[in-house]
This record gives sequence, structure tokens and C-alpha cells, in this order.
Amino acid sequence: MMMSSLETNFGQTPSQTVGPYFAYGLTATQYGYDFDQPFDAVLALDGARGERIRLEGRVIDGDGNPINDALVEISQPDGTGEYPQSVDDARAIGFRAFGRAGTGTDAQNRFVFHTVKPGAEAAGEAPHVNVIVLMRGLLLHTFTRIYFSDEAEANGKDAVLNSVPAERRDTLIAKRSESGGAVTYRVDIHMQGPAETVFFDV
Repeated sequence: MMMSSLETNFGQTPSQTVGPYFAYGLTATQYGYDFDQPFDAVLALDGARGERIRLEGRVIDGDGNPINDALVEISQPDGTGEYPQSVDDARAIGFRAFGRAGTGTDAQNRFVFHTVKPGAEAAGEAPHVNVIVLMRGLLLHTFTRIYFSDEAEANGKDAVLNSVPAERRDTLIAKRSESGGAVTYRVDIHMQGPAETVFFDV
């Protein structure tokens, strides 16, 4: 007897069960699995152009709790506002332009990237980092940006940032701190709730 389409169960697709795939498939080395991952949390290698920074934060759920199995991907230009054009170019300039980090191996459930502060990609744009967030229960990944607290003048002219309601722009701004000569920018990504981060349709 032939089953109707209503009775057929093909199981869940990876997009519907996306959480378990992150650690094993995309950040294997970070989580201690015995095979390589093509990208990690280090974007700036020797010779990278720009100010060395640490970019960190947590992914927060609607109840205000840090999420311990989210995956954050970032892409950005180097300190001159340029992207490498090939693998050989990335090696030559010491900058990979793309990073990937899970939140499950840090004691505070943070994502932590070692990179350089990006330059502006074009006239009228503020320096920023492009961000993708993937996590358990999220069927489609989200897109956002991170801007920098010490770029107030450039931020004030950035068309994308200024398309965001003024009261919500702060959700996209990473705060700068310095300790022992090391520079850290920190911003939490809130998936829901009153402090929800601004996400973009891309």
C-alpha cells in the first residue's frame, strides 16, 4: 500500500537539527576532535596590517543566559580596508579575513577572535566586522555587524548603521578596553529580549 505524503517521514534536515553539527563539522580542532578545521579564531598572522585586537563577546538567549553551543563567523578587511584576493595573498600579507569560533570551550561561553581592527572598506563607511550567528534551534543563520566605540565620527556617517533606529544602534557597538598594552573590543550578541541585537536581511 502506497503511503500518502502526509504519512511520509523523511526525518530532519541539517538546517532543522543544526546545533550538533557545529563542533564536529566546523570547529573540530577547537573542540578537540582529531581532524582539521579550515578556519579558526585567528585572523591576524605575522605581518598583518593594522592594530592587533581581541574581539570577544557572548551569544545571549532571551532569558539573558549565555549560549554554550553557538557558532560565530566573522569576515573583515585588514587595517588598510583590504581583503586578501587569494590563499597566496592571505599568506603573503598575514591576514585571513575570515574567522570561526564556537562558544562551548570557553569558561564564560565567549567567542574570542584574534584579529586587527579593520579599516573602512569604502568612503563613507565606518570600520566594521561582518558577523554570522548559527545556533541550536535557529533554522536560518542571522547576519549582523560589529562597529567600534572609538569610531564615533565614522559611525555617525555610516549609512547602514544610521538606517538602524538610534535607540538600538548601541547593540552593534563593541566597547574598547586596554590592559597591559593589549586592546580588547567586547560586545554581546542578544538573540531575543529587550536588548536584542539588530540583525539584517541579507
